[in-house]
Amino acid sequence: MASLLSINALQASVAQAERQVQKDQVRVSQDADRLETSRAQLSKDKQTLSDNQRESNQATQAAQKPAPTVNLTSAIENPPRSAQQLPADLLPPKPQVNTLGQTIGQLINVTA
Repeated sequence: MASLLSINALQASVAQAERQVQKDQVRVSQDADRLETSRAQLSKDKQTLSDNQRESNQATQAAQKPAPTVNLTSAIENPPRSAQQLPADLLPPKPQVNTLGQTIGQLINVTA
């Protein structure tokens, strides 16, 4: 009888071990999936970091370019009268002419 009890105990132990192995296989499969997802995210993050660093370097290089030098002597001197111009918003408006060559905005003699 002792051998029958020990056989039953061994069978129960084997069944429990098989269930544990199945649980562990499922867990390993889930961990492998998570690892693959993490690797894909890491690859995306590395690419984003590389892009950001490249853009930052380009912005830094653009900022480090020296500004064009300004000739202060010409800025202080007054240009000749012929070279001086008023800004467009300060100029008087140019008269508009209709198709008959008459200036619009003035009285037109229609009785002639």
